[in-house]
Amino acid sequence: MDVLGNPMLLSVAVAILAVFVVRMVIGLSAKKEKRKYHPVRGTIFHLLFNFGQIYDYLTNLTRKNSTFRILYLDNVEIYTSDPANVEYFLKTNFANYGKGSFHHDILEGLLGDGIFTVDGERWRHQRKMSSYEFSTRNLREFSNGVFKTNAAKLARIVSAAVTSDQAIEIQDLFMKSALDSVFKVVLGVDLDSMRGTNEGSQFSKAFDEASEMTCFRYVDMTWPIKKFLNIGSEATLKKCMKIVDGFVYKVIQSKIEQISKPNENLTVNKGDILSRFLEMNETDPKYLKDIILSFIIAGKDTTASTLSWFFYMMCKHPHIQEKIVTEVREAAKLGEYSSVDEIVESITEEALDKMQYLHAALSETLRLYPAVPSDGKVCFADDTFPDGFSVKKGNLVAYVPYSMGRMKSLWGEDAEEFRPDRWLNENGVFQQESSFKFTAFQAGPRICLGKEFAYRQMKVFASVLLSAFSFTLADENRPVHYRTMLTLQIDGGLHLRPSFRTSH
Repeated sequence: MDVLGNPMLLSVAVAILAVFVVRMVIGLSAKKEKRKYHPVRGTIFHLLFNFGQIYDYLTNLTRKNSTFRILYLDNVEIYTSDPANVEYFLKTNFANYGKGSFHHDILEGLLGDGIFTVDGERWRHQRKMSSYEFSTRNLREFSNGVFKTNAAKLARIVSAAVTSDQAIEIQDLFMKSALDSVFKVVLGVDLDSMRGTNEGSQFSKAFDEASEMTCFRYVDMTWPIKKFLNIGSEATLKKCMKIVDGFVYKVIQSKIEQISKPNENLTVNKGDILSRFLEMNETDPKYLKDIILSFIIAGKDTTASTLSWFFYMMCKHPHIQEKIVTEVREAAKLGEYSSVDEIVESITEEALDKMQYLHAALSETLRLYPAVPSDGKVCFADDTFPDGFSVKKGNLVAYVPYSMGRMKSLWGEDAEEFRPDRWLNENGVFQQESSFKFTAFQAGPRICLGKEFAYRQMKVFASVLLSAFSFTLADENRPVHYRTMLTLQIDGGLHLRPSFRTSH
C-alpha cells in the first residue's frame, strides 16, 4: 500500500529480494539437504503488490499446488489447502503450532492478549472460561431473544426503505445489527447503533479501519518502524484503537459500578458474558477488554459479512431465494400475509431446526466467502507434514478457507458454483463436512466456540428478512468485491432494493 507507486521504494525492494533469493539458493546448494520442501510460488512482495485481491492471488497459486511456500526476507510462509496437512497442524500435532510472537505482535495492536493472539496457558484459561459460558442454557436463551429483537428492528428499517422507495446498503445494516447483538450478549449494553447513535457508529468505523490496518501488517515489513515513528498506517491504527479501547473501557467501568452498587443487584441483567466474568472475579480491565474485542470481531464481523454475501447470493440466484422462503414459511407455519411481528414470533428453536435448506445455503455461502479467509500459525520445532514435505522451526504456516472452498479436488467440478444442495442428503437433511475440509470455523482444539450461535443468529435474520421482503441488486452492473481485512467484507457495501412480500 505504501510501497505501491513509489519507484524508489520498489527498486530497493526488488534489490533486496534479489540479494535474498541468491543468498537462499547458494545456502541451500551448499547444505545439500536431503529434506524436501514445498515449491516456492512467490514472495512477500507478490503479496504486497496483490494486497487488494490477495485471496484470489493465493487461490490461483493453490490451483497449481495445494501447498506452497512464499518467501519473506528472513522467513518462509507455507500456505496449504490440503485437508490432511490442515488436520495435522490444527489437531494431530496441535502443540507444535501456535500463534507465536509473529502473529501475536501483529494482532496485539487490535486484539491485545485475547484468545486469538495467545498460546499456552493464557489461551487455555480463556478457552476454558469462554467454553463454559457458551455452554450455558441461560446465554443461549438470552442471545436468542437479542437476535430476534434486533432482526425485528432491522426489518422495520427495511420496511421504511420500501415505503419510501429507497435502496438500502444492507452490509452496513448487518454490521450495525450484529454490533448491537454482540454488545448486548457480551456486555449487556443497548448500543442501538441501528438507529444511528453516534458512539456506536464511531466505534464500528474505527474498529473496521483498525482491522484493515492490522491485516496490512502481514504484508508491510516496515510496520514496526512506522509504529515507532507513529506515521502512515500505524498512526491510523493507533488513532482508531484510542476510540475502540476508550469505548470498551468505559462500558467495563460502567458495568463494574452497576454490579457493585448495593441493593441494586436484583435489577441488573446478568445474562451477558461480561457480568458472568465479573461474577468469577475477573476484574482486570485490560484482560476483560482484550477478551471482549475478540468476542466482538468473532460475533460482529463474521456474521454480518456472511449475511451480506448470503444476500448477494440470494440476488444472484432468485430461485434459491424463493425456495428458502417456502421452507421458512412451512417450518414457522406462517401464513401468506404475516406481519413482521408475527414472523419474528414464529421463529422458534423448533422452527429454526427444520430450516435445513437455509442452513445449507448459509454453509454454501461460507464455503465460497468464509468470514475469516485465511488463518496462520507458527511452527515451534522442525516437523514433516503428512504429504512428506518438511517444515522448519519458525516457519509460518497458513491455511486458506477462501481457496479451499474453490478447489475442484475437494468439492467437484462445480466447486465455484453456488449450490446449497451439495450439503443435503437424499432426504433433504443437512450433512456436516469435515472441519478440515470446510475450515470456515477453524478446526481442532481452536474450533470456533460460537459456531452454533453464529448459525442461529444468521438463520434468525435471514428467515425474518426473506419472509417479509424480496431482494434484488440495486445495480446489476456494479461489481462486488471483497475488502482485504481480517474478515471478508464486501468493499463499498451491498446495495439492494427490497420489496414487500407480506402485509405491513
